[in-house]
Order: sequence, then C-alpha cells, then structure tokens
Amino acid sequence: MSIKASDWVAHYADRHGEKTACVDVDCKISLSYKEMDERACRLASYLTKNCGLEKGDRLAILAYNSADFLVVQQVCVKTGAILLPLNWRLTAPEIAYQADNAEPKILIYGDEFADIAKQVAAEKNIAHTIEWKPDTPDSEFERAVQSGDPDFSPVHVTLDDPWAIMYTSGTTGFPKGAILTHGMSLFNAVSYGIVNHISSATVNLCFLPLFHTGGLNNCINPVFHQGGTVVLCRQFDPGATLGLISDPKLAITNVMGVPAIFLMLSQHPDFDKTDFSRLVNAPVGGAPVPISMHKLWRGRGVALQEGYGLTEGGPAVIISEIDQPLDKAGAAGKPVLHGELRLVDPDGKDVANGEVGEIWIKGPAVTPGYWNNPDANKNAFIDGWFCTGDAAYRDKDGYYYIVDRWKDMYISGGENVYPAEIENALYEITQIAEVAVIGIAEEKWGEVGCAAIVVKPGETLSEKQVLEHCAGRLARFKIPKKLVFLDALPRNAMNKVLKEDLREQLGVGELIKK
Repeated sequence: MSIKASDWVAHYADRHGEKTACVDVDCKISLSYKEMDERACRLASYLTKNCGLEKGDRLAILAYNSADFLVVQQVCVKTGAILLPLNWRLTAPEIAYQADNAEPKILIYGDEFADIAKQVAAEKNIAHTIEWKPDTPDSEFERAVQSGDPDFSPVHVTLDDPWAIMYTSGTTGFPKGAILTHGMSLFNAVSYGIVNHISSATVNLCFLPLFHTGGLNNCINPVFHQGGTVVLCRQFDPGATLGLISDPKLAITNVMGVPAIFLMLSQHPDFDKTDFSRLVNAPVGGAPVPISMHKLWRGRGVALQEGYGLTEGGPAVIISEIDQPLDKAGAAGKPVLHGELRLVDPDGKDVANGEVGEIWIKGPAVTPGYWNNPDANKNAFIDGWFCTGDAAYRDKDGYYYIVDRWKDMYISGGENVYPAEIENALYEITQIAEVAVIGIAEEKWGEVGCAAIVVKPGETLSEKQVLEHCAGRLARFKIPKKLVFLDALPRNAMNKVLKEDLREQLGVGELIKK
C-alpha cells in the first residue's frame, strides 16, 4: 500500500501557526503558516466547487514569484491536483506546446502575462482562467480565495502520486514534462536539507524563479519541510539582494544561486560593506565555481557549496559540504543520502576513478518518467536507472567533477538550453542549408549559444534577419548571442555534425568579453 503524503504547511500551522512561513518582498506582505494554510484551504474549496478541480487535474500557474504562488502549490497538496508551473520567459507558442501536452484544467496568471495567458487558454481550450493581481482586494484570485471554505477536507494523496510537472528542454527540440511525485519532494527535502543545514531556524532567500526546480524544490520545499521561513523576490537584483542579506530583521541564513549570480554580487559596490555574518550556507550550481571565487567569498566568511542536480533527479544529486577543501574547488561534491549514482561508459559499464562516464541515477527522488511521452521514457531509463546525459569523473577521494554534457545541452544563466530546439527554429529560415548550435563560454551568463550557419547557394542571409526570426519563436535566453557563417559544417562518415571539431574551427575556448 502506498504511503500517505503529508501536508507540511498544515502540520506547522497546527504546531506553531503564528510563525512566518513566507515574506513576500515585492508585495510587502508576510504569511504565517496558519495564514498560508487557510488561504490554501479556501482556494482549494473554491476551485473544487466552482471549477471542478479533482485529483490528477493539472493546475497551471504563469506568474512571478509571490506568496500566493506558494498558496497555489499548497492547493495541489490538498486536492491531489498536479501543479504546472509555466516559465514566463517563454513565448506564447512555447507555452502553448506545454499546455497542449499537459492539458491543464485551470490557468492562474499574473496580470503582467494576461495577453499570453488568454491567447494560450483560447488556443488550448483551458476551461478556467483566474487573474492574480498584487494588492488588489477585488481581483479574480482574491475573490476566489475569500469565497472559499476554510474548512476544506483534503483528499487522500500518496507519495507515489504526482504533485507537479516541470518542463525541461529536450534533445529532440521539444520540451519534456518531468513528473515530480510527492515522494520525490519528500526525499529531496530530506537529502538536500541534511547537507545544506536546513532547520526550523532557516530563513532562505529565494530570487530563483519558482517555475524552476532550483527555486521551488531547493529554496522553498526543503524549508517548509522543516518549518523554516522563505523570503521571496520576484527577480534577482544584486544591490537589492545584498541589502536583504544585510537586513537584521530578516536575518537571512541561506541563499542559493548560479555562479553568475555570485559573481554579480561580488562585483557590486555594496559587496564589501554587506553583513554576511548570519549566512549559514550559500549553495551554488549550474557550473563549476573557479577557485578565485571560492577564495573571494570565503574572505567574507561565506563558503560556497557547489552541487549538481537536475529536475528529473529531485533535483539534488551531488552536493559539497560547507567545509569542502579548497583543493577540491570545482568538484560538485559527493552524492546525497537518499539516492544511488553510477558513472558508466557507452556500453553501460561502470568506469574507474578518474575516467569520465555518464551519470546514471536511481532512488526515491528520481522521476518516474515524462508526462505523456512514452518515447522519451523509453530512452531515459536503462534497467531502472535514469540516464542523465551528463558526464563526470570521480577522484580517488570520492569527489565528483562535472566535466561536460553527454548530450549537447548548455546552461545559460542557470537555464538549460538544448541546441536541437534552437536548430529546429533556425531551420524554418528558408535560406539556411544547415545549422549547428553549440554552447560557448561567456563571462556574465556562464554560457551562451553560438549558431554556425551554412547558407544555401545563391541565397543571402544577414545576422539581423536571423535574430528577427528568433525573436518571436524563442525565449531571449535561447537566442544565440553569436552567429557565424560557414561554407560547410564538419561532419563524419555517418553525416553527423562534429561539434567538437566545430568548436576548434571557431576557436571558442576564450571567454567572450562583454
């Protein structure tokens, strides 16, 4: 029999209901555990009675970070509905693809995204839409909350039941909806919380978007599991972030980001006068951290904790300790408690220490598969092991180093980008004969896209035309920042583009200076 899932917010609402669960910096409000639980009960009551929300239905949200975003998540815990957090950085066609795949019954959207939300809802026949506006007592969302019954009776939800679908870009050029179960959330919260010292005293600053697993499943849910407090910002701003960290009233203990974020913080004029004395830890992921950055932050009393994860893995897979030696800088750390990990060669055999292999993972925090995508599921698992597509090696002391992507994905500002998706969009340009996209190093974002384009004989094509074509089809972080025009792409005897040869041909080892 499947184990019943627990409602963490409701649990702490009963134990210490007046404790602050969330501080919403932009909306200038805070919710106690009791207040958050009551809002979730009221909204769950309204959505079940007025919109027919049932267990297993998808509940989509397209909105900036806010306390009410977390209320919507709690609705899914209480009703058994499946949260569908939509990436507001995407274009309407990209969001429409996800809606077509997941078929949400309800779409809650921030007023800033009204045009896209209405367009997608009309195209994909989403039955119910609700607009959310901050500081607006008569908004559709607030009226729904206030008209609901605070005595809502939760449905029976098990650890095996899905609680969210998060879309990640796929190597086939189309996003895949990773299924996240309640069990995944629980075991990730435990594993992540142990090594990152999450407790009831934690005050975690979250500026990472909640449509991203790093925001929702690292910055938020492990804290709720322990009854701590989260401080939410809509978006990252270096000066504002340093000010929040210094604020003794907030007393922030934890802050997570990608290397580019910690670089921007260290380069801000207020960095040297910021009070970091209350920070317990600062997890960083998405790319290796250079030793110079480690030394800079340790000089301010902050140890950056490197780690590796992915949506399908909980996301926590490998995390370093706070006191990881500096001579291990660049290492993602060691595997988390509740999970298994292997490094394998192309034949699926385990590799020796020092040899590069693909990361395979298994355990209670690993996705059971992709939503409505049997082909992707078939290719993702081998004998119960999830094949991450990422490559790493393990040193003699058991530390893991992420060295490359087994596939072609690159990470730009913490966002996964798969070249195939960009290549598919570029192939819509009739003048293009062939194209290959690679990730190249860039000072600010870590990596950006470089598109190598071969134009058809007798045709002409300009950089301006390419960028204008991309603007309406791809999110801004996916649009290549560098374009090169070649006579031909390097290929092997099987006609496969040799991207490593392409890198050498283009000489992209140097950082692009802004």
